[in-house]
Amino acid sequence: QVQLVESGGGLAQPGGSLRLSCAASGFTFSSYPMNWARQAPGKGLEGVSSITTDGSLTEYANSVKGRFTVSRDNAKNTLCLQMNSLKPENTAVYYCARGYRDTSVRGQGTQVTVAS
Repeated sequence: QVQLVESGGGLAQPGGSLRLSCAASGFTFSSYPMNWARQAPGKGLEGVSSITTDGSLTEYANSVKGRFTVSRDNAKNTLCLQMNSLKPENTAVYYCARGYRDTSVRGQGTQVTVAS
């Protein structure tokens, strides 16, 4: 069955960095665009970034543009999100999801907390 397993979350200080990874299995990873979404406390799911099947095109929410970088390794069935210059408002559960701006198939999430 389809599995998406996120890792790499944790506690970071404002201005710090974290790198999230997502291990995909149970489907042909290279055939799907992928995306990251997040859910902050008390809020709904918000799209963060998307990437095309071959990684040639990416897009970002305005709030993370220039600080976050999405990438993928189709040989390793892995999706990554490099997060730099973190801010307290980036605190959320981050989800890896299959598809373009589609969160219907997603992992269990990884908690990211940005605090001093």
